[in-house]
Amino acid sequence: MRAVRIHAYGDPSVIHVDEIPVPVPRRHEVLIRTAATSFNPSEVGLRTGLLRGMFDLPLPHTLGWDLAGTVEGTGERLVGHVEGGAAAQYAAADRSVLVAAPTTVPLEQAAALPVAGLTAWQAVFDHARVRPGERVLVNGAGGGIGGFAIQLARHAGAQVVATASGRSAAKVRSLGAAEVLDYTSAPLDALLSSPVDVLLHLAPAPVPTGVLRPDGRLVSATTPGPAHFVMRNDPGQLASLVALVDAGVVRLDISDVVDFADVAAVHRAAEAGEVRGKVLIVPELG
Repeated sequence: MRAVRIHAYGDPSVIHVDEIPVPVPRRHEVLIRTAATSFNPSEVGLRTGLLRGMFDLPLPHTLGWDLAGTVEGTGERLVGHVEGGAAAQYAAADRSVLVAAPTTVPLEQAAALPVAGLTAWQAVFDHARVRPGERVLVNGAGGGIGGFAIQLARHAGAQVVATASGRSAAKVRSLGAAEVLDYTSAPLDALLSSPVDVLLHLAPAPVPTGVLRPDGRLVSATTPGPAHFVMRNDPGQLASLVALVDAGVVRLDISDVVDFADVAAVHRAAEAGEVRGKVLIVPELG
């Protein structure tokens, strides 16, 4: 089978599409025929070696944390977050981390959900504990996590203010932001009409100052600090996200679909700040 792997840490040139054996699932695993995985910006850190303190990976390593596909032999449609290996035509995955995929969208689109969706869910509900009527500033709204965070905060009853460049403003507004601030035009504290109750910091940049009420709450999925958190794999929360997709509450923001052969190019684009929304990676473009 074809698999997207790194044999060493480094720039995007270390990414190769290899021919390797189909994995043999262990007792607690199922063999998934992959419909798609998706790109997450944190995989740049994985590829460069910056995350070696968090992930002790034997090399070569097959990329891909988001997995959507069908169980060989049964055809069951599943989606989940796996510890690598999803960027391959087949993946052996622990059945306990997989949930039924949405029924209202194509299966490959479900690969946009796990990492970005769970990060947004936990930022909004677990850490910020967003309440109805609050004003929530989503900083970094144009990214994959940001799109989910806007929709989930709005679902929680909040009024959402979002930061976005001019090229992302229309999309961010369509996802439910009541107000969009062009962070390229001026400091955020100068753009805001008044301080917010919650700041969800999702941008790979310093945390903005002067935007929170004195008793406001900061949650960061990017910049280290007291308010920073790391997403945990929670299949129950993922199932809740799937239900919101099927109910039409959460929309999947897919910006591009690429073949395994184009993964290195996606990494280059991400390093140049050119990736918006979620990029799906499929074994072979039809």
